[in-house]
Amino acid sequence: MRLAFFGDVVGRSGRNAVSDHLPRLRKQLGLDAVIINAENAAGGFGITEGTAEHLFAAGADVLTLGNHSFDQPQGIGVIERDGRILRPANYPPGTPGRGANLYDVNGYQMLVVSLHGRVFMDSLDDPFQAAERELGAAPLGEVADIVVVDFHAEATSEKNAMGYFCDGRASLVVGTHQHVPTADTRILPQGTAYQTDAGMCGDYNSIIGMEIDEPMRRFTTRMRSARFEPASGTGTLCGVFVEVNSKGLAVRAEPIRIGGQLAQQIPTV
Repeated sequence: MRLAFFGDVVGRSGRNAVSDHLPRLRKQLGLDAVIINAENAAGGFGITEGTAEHLFAAGADVLTLGNHSFDQPQGIGVIERDGRILRPANYPPGTPGRGANLYDVNGYQMLVVSLHGRVFMDSLDDPFQAAERELGAAPLGEVADIVVVDFHAEATSEKNAMGYFCDGRASLVVGTHQHVPTADTRILPQGTAYQTDAGMCGDYNSIIGMEIDEPMRRFTTRMRSARFEPASGTGTLCGVFVEVNSKGLAVRAEPIRIGGQLAQQIPTV
């Protein structure tokens, strides 16, 4: 089975990168499943029903979220209703929506788990306990045929730890939130594909997806004068491609970068 995960979609530029490239890429790579982190899809902050439908129409099967999950009030209802959209599983009990779900993919059961880090971020419940709970509820090779974990976290050390914590129990552990693709795509010793950060789907002529002026002003003067606005140039589609065996473990993992400003990387099949 072949799947792809794409990092944080930032604004219209990111949504367009998905719709411009994903339909063709899905056919080219023979992808059985596509998971996208969409927590910055609506104006750079959060998600709405319209932005979610844009990504589903382009070929996404599941959307994961992160620290901006509930930034758009009109998005709360769709997070609660639509089982294809996951907010982090370590939000407190009673938070709208779900943090993990099983999906039927061509007759296979795919578990997707969304998690939120704690180092240098808003402190939620323990992501490692949440991972243990969700992986234990649908173990790889018993209930789930494929397991994908999106760890939305700031610290690379915390992301590395989550990769090894899930090694052998997940098909892929991939980091999001930092908006910069890392060069450490690999398969861990027990068979889990791993990349510290998938990067973003958005305009890289920016400061992590935002128009340069306002974040630069805040860095250089410590003054705020406007809200952040998503950059509007041509976006790059960034993510990771994974092929798994009959046990649900990775046999191949490669980065994906298409369009925009970054060096292009498209797996060959």
